[in-house]
Amino acid sequence: MMHRVPPQTDAQLIAGFLTQHRFSEALTHAQAWRERAPRDVHAHAAVVQSLLPLGRLAATAEAADRGLILSPVDPTLNLLRAVIDHRLGRTDAAVKRLTALLSRAPANEIDATITLAEVLQRSGRSTEVAALIAKGGAWLADERAQVCVARATARTDRSRRGLRAARVAHGTGNAQLKRIAGFEAVRLHDAAGRYREAFALATTLHRETTPTFDIGEVEMDVAEQLRLMPRLRAVNRTAADAIGAEAAFVIGLPRSGTTLLEQMLDRHPSICGIGEFEGAFAIRETLTGLGVWPSNLRALAASDAARLAGEYLSAASDLRRTGARVTFDKTLHGWRMLPALAAVLPNAAFVHLCRSPRDTAISMFLSNFHPRAWGFTRELSMIRRIIALERRLVKPMFDALGVKSVSIVYEELVDHPEREIRRALEVIGVAFDAAVLTPEQNTRTVLTLSHEQVRRSINRSSIGRWKNYEFAFDSEWDSLS
Repeated sequence: MMHRVPPQTDAQLIAGFLTQHRFSEALTHAQAWRERAPRDVHAHAAVVQSLLPLGRLAATAEAADRGLILSPVDPTLNLLRAVIDHRLGRTDAAVKRLTALLSRAPANEIDATITLAEVLQRSGRSTEVAALIAKGGAWLADERAQVCVARATARTDRSRRGLRAARVAHGTGNAQLKRIAGFEAVRLHDAAGRYREAFALATTLHRETTPTFDIGEVEMDVAEQLRLMPRLRAVNRTAADAIGAEAAFVIGLPRSGTTLLEQMLDRHPSICGIGEFEGAFAIRETLTGLGVWPSNLRALAASDAARLAGEYLSAASDLRRTGARVTFDKTLHGWRMLPALAAVLPNAAFVHLCRSPRDTAISMFLSNFHPRAWGFTRELSMIRRIIALERRLVKPMFDALGVKSVSIVYEELVDHPEREIRRALEVIGVAFDAAVLTPEQNTRTVLTLSHEQVRRSINRSSIGRWKNYEFAFDSEWDSLS
């Protein structure tokens, strides 16, 4: 006799999608559940959980707030809202919410405490991290907490911290924790001068946790844009040419100095860095849905372009601090979306940042990027191909589109910060302000992998870093120098 398998609940179905990284499907089902049961707080939480990995922070915050209206003290929604605040750079709000949540001894106390430790560490509040660890609690028995403890252990004893983090990485079957702890150990080995150990561990971590990456898809995308380039000049130029004047973008690869540039510009009273904002993706996705990306941008209706511009600028302005008039978007996929951004925001400014290819590459390889979104970081040879594609595309595309742009070399920015940042400010359209020369005084939370480096004054410490790993580079890199 066959037994019928009971149907999955909404929560189980969505949890399955999230586990499989099928985030769009999870979101579709979560939104349908919320529509059927608008007063079910679990449905609201499911929408937030589905939106969060998609990076759509403005929409995620709105969804969380809708749920919190129904249940202001719900533990899941409060934890999720704190995570959103943290990713938006609102550290104080995140800490306040998590502290209030923990005061109620919630069911998710361990998750909330680990999140609080992460927020405090990312914002450089080491004294509070130490106090949290000293206070003790059940959270310290969770293997995730060991990474926090490893980071906080004897700040001057890098060797001890590195070995502790490496033990966590080797001892866990959790792939995400293995990456977090493992690349923390890589960073500490590097800082201690144990370069071959750092490289060997990074190689192992990539082999075990970074999935295969289809670089051919990127190569085809770049080839198609290059083929279309002669037809792209002044796409969708209308009488509304001023659209996008309050928007600026960094164009560059990860670890090319983009966080330093953002921290410098964010010190300007008229400019607000908004991090790796998801708005550019929304533009490209919508253009794809309209059937105009990438080959038919000239067919984009002015009304659609205006609507997309309005949506981007409205969402970006929600992240802009009071007094600033320009947002600086650090989305690192922008180099592959230039025609889309130019079509919708024709008067936006673009600041292209380049760095020594070998320095860029070794920094990527030794860092914990999202294994799917940045899967090419698993091999130096693949990173080299991506750098070559970016260099082949960006500057010619700037010329073809006729956008406001400037290209800055990272090493020049470090050695001549005032000269180079003036060039960026000129294309953005604001006057020089000396505050931009002291990025280390920026109090905003940095969520990128450069969060520790940018708390120091501008320096040359990362220039020529690749020479510590010269054994890993072959002659094929010479063509990029």
